Amino acid sequence: MLDLKAIRAQPDAARAALARRGDGAADTLDRVLELDARRRALLPELEGLRAEKNEASKRIGEMQRQGADASEAIGQVKQVSDREKQLDAELGEVQSAVDAGMLALPNLPDETAAPEDTVLREVGQGGAAGRDHTELLGGLLDLEAGARVAGSRFAYIKGPLVMLELALVRWALEELSDRGFEAVIPPVLVREEALVGTGFLPDTEQQIYRVPDDDLYLAGTSEVPLASLHAGELLAEEGLPRRYAGYSPCFRREAGAAGRETRGLFRVHQFDKVEMFAFVAPEQSGAEHERLLEIEEALMGALGLAYRVVNIAVDDLGSSAAKKYDIEVWLPGQERYRELTSCSNTTDFQARRLDIRYRPLQGRGPRHVHTLNGTAVAVGRTIIALVENGQQEDGSVLLPEVLRPYGAPERIEPQ
Repeated sequence: MLDLKAIRAQPDAARAALARRGDGAADTLDRVLELDARRRALLPELEGLRAEKNEASKRIGEMQRQGADASEAIGQVKQVSDREKQLDAELGEVQSAVDAGMLALPNLPDETAAPEDTVLREVGQGGAAGRDHTELLGGLLDLEAGARVAGSRFAYIKGPLVMLELALVRWALEELSDRGFEAVIPPVLVREEALVGTGFLPDTEQQIYRVPDDDLYLAGTSEVPLASLHAGELLAEEGLPRRYAGYSPCFRREAGAAGRETRGLFRVHQFDKVEMFAFVAPEQSGAEHERLLEIEEALMGALGLAYRVVNIAVDDLGSSAAKKYDIEVWLPGQERYRELTSCSNTTDFQARRLDIRYRPLQGRGPRHVHTLNGTAVAVGRTIIALVENGQQEDGSVLLPEVLRPYGAPERIEPQ
């Protein structure tokens, strides 16, 4: 959620920033500011009416004690009360509209967020062509059984793929632990306020699975429960940054046309992921964003994958991100770069919604923290990348040596 007080102080800057998104957010801001102006005009008028009513009530009491006729004064008080009720009802409606408008507004994009997707660098040698992962894995990836049991875009993974997944998770968690992240297995069922707090509601309702009988939702990423870990808390500055590595299954009702976009494990409704999440002081968030990207690149390098870093276009940031980087990995089966990880700086947008603050050491009043998130390992897509890039002429797949101490096989034999 944006800081309405700051927007009032610099409405033109906020309007210009939101106009870069190109989704009508600037118009929503204008409507919010109109409603906010009306709300602020109603408040003193209501206070004046209440003060007038209180004074009139005192006069009526005095008149009645003196035996004087107070009927005219009582009538005047009734008129004031009726006006007060009318304005109070209007204030409630205006405040609800302001609240709804503020929830609908996305974060202000960072000045360095790109006007269009911009490739910052390419690392490694992409360009190879080859068989895709479904051909290479054969029966180890059972999409037919998954569809029979749960519907399309669910899968059974079997045998050495299971060991590869577990190795990826354990390896990523240990790598992150060495970099100061605390490992967490969070809940995967969350309440509505957790999704609103992270900006997934009301922005991405169509992607979220709901459990209506319990008024719960299946999280599409552990970013959601990790962000809520300190909801409503006042943290100490000396305890920042706080960094967490969350491992969880993720659930998304993602759309996508039939074909390569939804083939195999690339865009499924259930997948596992290790997610990085950080709570930092505002002055640290820019550097922390670069740090998350550096970690993602280090993991890609350790896995031997060719990739490129993309500064994501401002109109494709999602509601909560002020700036986002994607890492796209070369997939020989698709003969193109595809997104494997991303990392976002959400500044104080989520923290305001979740009321996460810290007390500065220098004696200033409490401030909202900044939050950041980044993918360490999206397991399904990482398996695709490893399998397609590790394919050999005999149909086997050679897996990275770095994963073998964690239980991954040296190779997957031809299927």
